[in-house]
Amino acid sequence: MGRRIHFVVDPQGWCCMGLIIFVWLYNTIFIPKVILFPHYEEGHISVLAILCYYFCSLFCIASLLRASVADPGKLPENPKIPITEREYWELCNKCHMMRPKRSHHCSRCGHCVRRMDHHCPWINNCVGEDNHWLFLQLCFYTQILSSYTLILDFCHYYYFLPLKKENWDVFVFRHELALLRISAFMGIIMLGGISGLFYTQLMGIFTELLILIIKFNAEEIGIGREIKFPRQTYSSPGYNKV
Repeated sequence: MGRRIHFVVDPQGWCCMGLIIFVWLYNTIFIPKVILFPHYEEGHISVLAILCYYFCSLFCIASLLRASVADPGKLPENPKIPITEREYWELCNKCHMMRPKRSHHCSRCGHCVRRMDHHCPWINNCVGEDNHWLFLQLCFYTQILSSYTLILDFCHYYYFLPLKKENWDVFVFRHELALLRISAFMGIIMLGGISGLFYTQLMGIFTELLILIIKFNAEEIGIGREIKFPRQTYSSPGYNKV
């Protein structure tokens, strides 16, 4: 479950993921070169700040790669359905395969995914039952790295002591302001977009947990059959009778 490699052949997804990797490379290369190493050499920051940045960067790219190749919950071609669970399965009218009722067919991946939340072009993969936690992990580390980058951009101009540069002819120092403005712009975009998505996902998970608790309590007192509960896969709408 979730251990198989899942590779999607989608040029649009490759472009989106390539853009994310470009943003990661840009900040991983320029932020240490322009801010961290020069301030460390002049004694303004400790080596811990550099190590923390590289660790955040490493966790972020590792989460991206894991989320992009992890199996989201692809259904096998000939699933063995237990007799006791057959009423919870249905026939997909697109791939003509049996699937659990809370599965969904992804047109980009070309197959059904268990508890599919959505297809994310930024990781070139579906987000489903087996890799949802990896997607949330990616969102979490991206928020940390984006926040750290924005803090460093701000501190470089408004908090740290001015650098005594002797190599103004180097490209990154001659165009320092433009490079850091680009970094800050990308950081704001990434932080805003990912934060909204992350907390929407968390609210969906907490909502589903609350529904399960209510369902359990309703069944305990014998009124579960008369109550309607939302049927959703984290953020997917729909209703289902208990």
